[in-house]
Amino acid sequence: MLIDMSTSRPATSAPNTPLTPHTSGHPRRTHDDAPDTARLFTRLTTMEEGAERDAVRDEIVTAWLPMAHRIAGRFRDRGEAIEDLRQVAALGLVKAVDRFDPERGAFESYAVPTITGEIKRHFRDRMWALRVPRRVQELRNKVRLARRELAQTPGAPEPSTADLAAHTGLTEDEVAAGLEALESFSTLSLDAELPAGDDGYSLADTLGEADVSYDIVVDRESAKESLRRLPERERAILYMRFFEDMTQSRIADRLGISQMHVSRLISRSCAQVRQEAMGRPGDGR
Repeated sequence: MLIDMSTSRPATSAPNTPLTPHTSGHPRRTHDDAPDTARLFTRLTTMEEGAERDAVRDEIVTAWLPMAHRIAGRFRDRGEAIEDLRQVAALGLVKAVDRFDPERGAFESYAVPTITGEIKRHFRDRMWALRVPRRVQELRNKVRLARRELAQTPGAPEPSTADLAAHTGLTEDEVAAGLEALESFSTLSLDAELPAGDDGYSLADTLGEADVSYDIVVDRESAKESLRRLPERERAILYMRFFEDMTQSRIADRLGISQMHVSRLISRSCAQVRQEAMGRPGDGR
């Protein structure tokens, strides 16, 4: 559902009184964007599904939309466009209107945490480039606020891990996890040029690549036992052919056999070693 962001004036204006009595006996501030929609909510709960009920529901949403925008403004400058935050807040407002029970208190008391929770879920589920556990995200937020508060003193040095731990009541390990999470909110492209490197030297250039030498080591180890099980003459032929780089004719002359027989022995020995190395016993031919 999309909310029309151009509508920001409440349909029903609230009395412009700075303070109203709170149920706990303490004065509570009433914002200008907190309209009196109690009558509309009462009507809404008694109406059947249909166009008329939808119109009343839309009127309530429109009336409280400025409050949703105000809550969204608290989260500006955190990497998300304010218009997107207002859209998320508006969706939270719609959920609050649909779930609100007028008999359980004032709508504002229910709507504010609902809208705020919707925005926080948006940051948690949509904004992180890497999936970070909720506990670590909470540590990140505590560490971020602590760094901001400790840095407010003019001339104050960058707070250490111990300073942050003392300020937040966290352990130094928890602070370290929060600091690492600060770097996990966004990621660098592999094509990003490194600031300290030469021109054109990117992050991808620092990554390793496949080394075929590892495959050679694996193949040798796999074939080692099979080679040991070959008859001595076959082992000698393979050694002369592949390690001394002798031709089949020279091998035949040294052993006093035909070149064709050398070729058959090499083919048979290699097939046997290959089959055993791959986990299939030789056929004995």
